[in-house]
Amino acid sequence: SCGGMMKPQVVFFGENVPAARVEHCFNALEKADAMLVVGSSLMVYSGFRFVRAARRADIPIAAINLGKTRADELLTLKIRLDCATALNSVLSNIDPDAALAAGTKCDLVPR
Repeated sequence: SCGGMMKPQVVFFGENVPAARVEHCFNALEKADAMLVVGSSLMVYSGFRFVRAARRADIPIAAINLGKTRADELLTLKIRLDCATALNSVLSNIDPDAALAAGTKCDLVPR
């Protein structure tokens, strides 16, 4: 009765990312101090293009991924751990008060 196909708001493999979303991501990248890639091989160009843009803009790029990525030669830092282990380690070592006192944006608070 909805009159069409129901689909979640995601981009499936083989589909095009909406142009407005791509533009939004490039705009965010222009304002970024660094880029973090989590759990992606970046084999699909829709993600890899942002890493290439970050490299052209001389923005440091870190990746957390167990295996090889398409961007390995472009990365400033690569952490070869599973995502959950790596991110939990980071969160357990954040001191939000010290980060705020140093003028660092800190929106993540460890449990």
